Amino acid sequence: MKHVDEYRDGKLARAIAATIAAEADPTRDYAFMEFCGGHTHAISRYGLEDLLPANVRMIHGPGCPVCVLPIGRVDEAIELAKNPDVTLATYADLMRVPGSRGASLIKAKAAGADIRMVYSTLDAIRIAEERPDRQVVFFAIGFETTTPPSAMAVKLAEARGLTNFSIFCNHVLTPSAIRAILEAPKTGGLPPVRIQGFLGPSHVSAIIGTKPYDTFVAEFAQRIVVSGFEPLDVMQSILMLLRQVNEGRTAVENQYIRAVTPEGNRAAQALVDEVFELRDSFEWRGLGAIPHSALRLRERYATFDAERRFAMTPIVASDNPACECGTILIGAKQPADCRLFGTVCTPETPMGSCMVSSEGACAAHWTYGRFRDRARASAGRAAS
Repeated sequence: MKHVDEYRDGKLARAIAATIAAEADPTRDYAFMEFCGGHTHAISRYGLEDLLPANVRMIHGPGCPVCVLPIGRVDEAIELAKNPDVTLATYADLMRVPGSRGASLIKAKAAGADIRMVYSTLDAIRIAEERPDRQVVFFAIGFETTTPPSAMAVKLAEARGLTNFSIFCNHVLTPSAIRAILEAPKTGGLPPVRIQGFLGPSHVSAIIGTKPYDTFVAEFAQRIVVSGFEPLDVMQSILMLLRQVNEGRTAVENQYIRAVTPEGNRAAQALVDEVFELRDSFEWRGLGAIPHSALRLRERYATFDAERRFAMTPIVASDNPACECGTILIGAKQPADCRLFGTVCTPETPMGSCMVSSEGACAAHWTYGRFRDRARASAGRAAS
């Protein structure tokens, strides 16, 4: 734990916070979006917001892959799992994500569907090898970080001659989501959110590198600092963004130099490009339909595409109208702004995906009690 602890040093965190406070212009308000759900949890877990000046505000972004999955895709997976010949392999986070009309994968499993929780794509491959009588479908989900393992699973299934393995592909792309947020004031499709800079995702950037973000500097004069997940990473990245604002600069900077390079992981990129191609459009929870924002299997690997193998019918479904998950994902609202939060919506009884996922903003606020601290502070101010 030595090297991890070094990035969690409270004394150093307070020193960086003091520097931020000293350099923050009191006549300015700073608004930075942490794109990734891992950053959201780090900020909540370590109480980093409490270390920041009142005029430096962090905004939650759509970097939770389970959260941005539209409810229709959850319904499609549930319908697929009901097929008596299908074994659906999925990550645990997806089991409790609400579908429409109160459905979920965990409820479908309780009703008899063969749904298995797995830790990796290799677990799904193993199930397919052990059960040649079953059609094993892996529920593939995630940003660029988890796409290479899905591509490798397809290649491995082909090499081993598995005719009973396929993937239900829901891999989405980070730059497309950032672009949708930045274009919101122009397109009017989303509530405009004032953002002066982004904490760029670390694991995603380890795959794609920092170069894909250069376009946001050129087109939108936006700032991005790729940040690690540890508390000192986040604090240093906030300081780097603040300095860009103060100096009138717009640039892509890399705080996470121990894992991220400008070019990224070229071998992983080549593997993904071999197996996948862009979809024309894909629906995101909160962000709507975004062109060229997700992947599907190339024609060469069509036999491993569950959507084609099972002629899956797209399902259009609406979220619970009282759930604010969509607006929370784009930073227009905070979790505690949702009237369901902490009442009927808790981790035990989630009404939206943001309360289910280990990277969800609502789950972070609930787990680490940040909303309780703010509620107490507001009550204290009101009493005085």
